[in-house]
Amino acid sequence: MTNLDRAAAIDRLDRLVETVATDPMPVPIREVWVFGDAALGLDPVERLDVYLTKDLLFGRDADRDEAVRESHGIEGVGTTVDADWAEQFPEHLRANANGHAAPEKCLAAHLVDDGEPIHLEVCNTGFEDNVTQRLKGARAREDYTQLLDPRGACVWLDGQRSAEAFEKLREGEYVFPTLAGALEMLGMDEDEADRAAEEVREFRAAQDGTTVRGDVV
Repeated sequence: MTNLDRAAAIDRLDRLVETVATDPMPVPIREVWVFGDAALGLDPVERLDVYLTKDLLFGRDADRDEAVRESHGIEGVGTTVDADWAEQFPEHLRANANGHAAPEKCLAAHLVDDGEPIHLEVCNTGFEDNVTQRLKGARAREDYTQLLDPRGACVWLDGQRSAEAFEKLREGEYVFPTLAGALEMLGMDEDEADRAAEEVREFRAAQDGTTVRGDVV
């Protein structure tokens, strides 16, 4: 696994945010959060964890879907991902197993180089709301690897970059509890929180290179 020193990780996050702010995106992005190692101020950072809150594109430019399906073999351009973006960045167009355009995979292809130690979480609801949703699902299934680490910081919101957040990240000024402690604050008892935190650590240690997860809540 290739680690990043903290300064390099925050620089990489800064470039990612700049790309979101300046490039056309496959779907509109409302928020960018950083969570996990980089938010905690660890050095080195094993993986850069980034959360993107996106909007949906149902019903836009549906007439262009057939042409793109014929040229790229992918459905959903114009309805799931932006048609103008797909025409400008066809090399980043990605599909799910059903051959339908996958916004999270398109975003990962656009924002992250292959093999970078970066994990993207992409969802249509905000970070804090999804922390709660994922906690409920993980507890119901007793699969704590599905948890979303609640220790995060918003670095970009509705087109505005947070200079204060980046300064705190560079200086390691955010103060968060342990993961188990954070989970206890969300309602777990101590034993469950410790067990969940350990499962998350083991799951993360097994990840390598670029990974992405997409959710619709």
